[in-house]
Amino acid sequence: MRIQTDKTLGINGFGRIGKLTVWHHIARKYFKKLVVNIGRNAGKSLDDLAHYLERDSTYGSLAGYLYGFQAPNSVVKVDTSNNFIDADGVEIHFLQKDRDPAQIEWHAHDIPLVVDTTGQFLDPTLSPDTSKGVLRGHIEAGASKIIVSAPFKIKDKSKPIPDDSITTVMGINDSDYDPRKHAIISNASCTTTCLAHMIKPLIDYFSAKKILTASMATIHAATGSQQVLDRLPKENAKDLRKNRSVFNNIILTTTGAAKTLSQVIPEMKNVGFIAESVRVPNITGSLVILLVNFQEDLKEGGSIRREMINKVYQQAARQDPNQYLQYSDKQNVSMDIVGLPRAATVIEGHETHTRTAEVSIDLNQVIGLKQDILNQIEQKMIRIPITQTIVYGWYDNELGSYVNMLGDRTISVSESLE
Repeated sequence: MRIQTDKTLGINGFGRIGKLTVWHHIARKYFKKLVVNIGRNAGKSLDDLAHYLERDSTYGSLAGYLYGFQAPNSVVKVDTSNNFIDADGVEIHFLQKDRDPAQIEWHAHDIPLVVDTTGQFLDPTLSPDTSKGVLRGHIEAGASKIIVSAPFKIKDKSKPIPDDSITTVMGINDSDYDPRKHAIISNASCTTTCLAHMIKPLIDYFSAKKILTASMATIHAATGSQQVLDRLPKENAKDLRKNRSVFNNIILTTTGAAKTLSQVIPEMKNVGFIAESVRVPNITGSLVILLVNFQEDLKEGGSIRREMINKVYQQAARQDPNQYLQYSDKQNVSMDIVGLPRAATVIEGHETHTRTAEVSIDLNQVIGLKQDILNQIEQKMIRIPITQTIVYGWYDNELGSYVNMLGDRTISVSESLE
């Protein structure tokens, strides 16, 4: 495949998402050159960076990722004289001097677009002169657009998200991005991306008004922030479980998916929703278990059943031009979706379940019901039919789902700069 443009992309960070983002763009060959800021010395030479780049314990070799069983031994060449790595025709230059975004040499390399994968700079409200570096520092350093591979985290809760910043999930609200207005784009999280593609078809079909409550739990693979072995907690540590070994524990933790979801699907602001997360000893491949309570209309022969829910997802998957939403009737396990291209979620239709029951409601406890109206009602206890639905959605929390969709977001923003 020929390289499509003469453009250069900046990538801040070379951890899990940073490295796999490099893999994605080597394969896609939209950018001719990638400039990766590490912000520190790594290894003894450029050869050590090449070694790290071309091997991965989860996804195998870079050559295998690009060419499968016909792959050559290596597609990486180190050019020490010009201080860059050639990876299957894509130039990769490394910056190792500065960690503060405002000090990174984006301007010197003529880079208009930066993808920040560090997870360290997430607050778009902080001004560039803030100590220890901030997200807007990339703009000070020469970039005009920043994509963040994580949800925004605003330290001062009284501050709203700035007008020039937006959160998008590809295939959900990516068209909300306005290149004339937005300079900082959050690509949300892997879990929010999966969850959004599970919720949106239900809202489109039933409307949010019919959803009484919803909740989710993600059974999430381990991440680099967890400990290999038990470690003494830092001073004033609040969550002692974060210091326990990821190898042999199921660890309860938190997720911001519920808050971020309402930013990409505004209708969810009016739905009672809660989200939880459980980390398991798995290298990648995660699962969202979504529970939705619908109000049935038995007068119209209520029909929210397993078959209907699956048909909603089947139809939505067929109509998705990007194949972000996929449906499966097979009995999958987590490894079956590792590396699966582009899938924000794979609905496990085999395990969709519904159950309808009547719930008793005490009208005396109904907020907003005026007393004079209440006095006219003889029966103060009423019964309402509710259908509880459980849907399972698989997602590769690294390369297959999140990084591939981050790549789509990156190229769409790059094209808007033309």
